[in-house]
Amino acid sequence: MKTVLISLSVLLTSLVVMPAQAVNAATGCEAKKQEIQQELSLAREQGNKARIAGLEKALRENSDHCTDSSLLKARQEKVAEKQQKVREREQSLREAQAEGRHDKIEKQQRKLDDARDELNSAKAALAQ
Repeated sequence: MKTVLISLSVLLTSLVVMPAQAVNAATGCEAKKQEIQQELSLAREQGNKARIAGLEKALRENSDHCTDSSLLKARQEKVAEKQQKVREREQSLREAQAEGRHDKIEKQQRKLDDARDELNSAKAALAQ
């Protein structure tokens, strides 16, 4: 009986907490605003006046000009740019492989891996 009561109370607690967390999960411009505010708090703690000024400007720009559709478009453009960069790096790798120089192949592989990481980051930002 005690296990049933404990299980039931855990279940009810999770049902109350999960929707509250979902409400706090901001997206789009609101999420961007929260990121800027967090960075601003950090800059204030560190006393970095130049960073504070820049972040305050970014916060104003976000409030004045950010729309979810414009943010989505910018993120989509960034993904397209990163996809193009991956294609270019793949081509460079193929050329290095055709030459057969292992030092160039390794270098181009590292560049391709970096480009893929950047693309994955851009895709993750698109999902926010």
